[in-house]
Amino acid sequence: MCDVRNLGFYVSVFFTRMADGSLADKLCSASARGNLPEVLFLLQNGADVNGFNTYERTALQLPLTLFSFSLLILLTPFCAQVVMLGSTAVIEALLAAGADPNVRDPTCGLTVMHDAAREGFVESVRVLVDHGADANLTDKKGNLPLHLAAKGGYLDVIQLLIGSTADPQTTNDQGYTAAQLALQHHWMDAAKYIEEYLSSRE
Repeated sequence: MCDVRNLGFYVSVFFTRMADGSLADKLCSASARGNLPEVLFLLQNGADVNGFNTYERTALQLPLTLFSFSLLILLTPFCAQVVMLGSTAVIEALLAAGADPNVRDPTCGLTVMHDAAREGFVESVRVLVDHGADANLTDKKGNLPLHLAAKGGYLDVIQLLIGSTADPQTTNDQGYTAAQLALQHHWMDAAKYIEEYLSSRE
């Protein structure tokens, strides 16, 4: 486990390792940095879009925001992800090349949809839904992407996901529905929207 006070050093080490590694490592590094030209170059030159890097993650499975570098370092090789989640163009390029949006993190069971929903990246979620990402997969704690969006109070993501969620009243392993998580974290607009959506289906 690294010291977050030396975060810049560890980020540098991570990207150096990726840059010096296999094509899969280089693709993941480019994806993490949101470098679309490099992603396209690597794909055109034989990089496997579903290939696993040194940390057993794919380029799409590894969504990363600049804000989340600390999570990458602290959790690698556990639950860290690698594509810059805010880089919709990179996500679209990977999906167009055949990236599997439903690959799970080997430790936490998270998909890229979980990560995008948790961080509130609505355009990334939209692209994933449009490319067939499954909104009904749960992580190892029983959370749907909808649970994570509700916990974070991301109303626009909730509005996008709820129609693709087979049962929005599903409980996670702690026994909470998405609406209950929104209430628990004081996201009243999100909780109200979910309850109104459920009422409209009765």
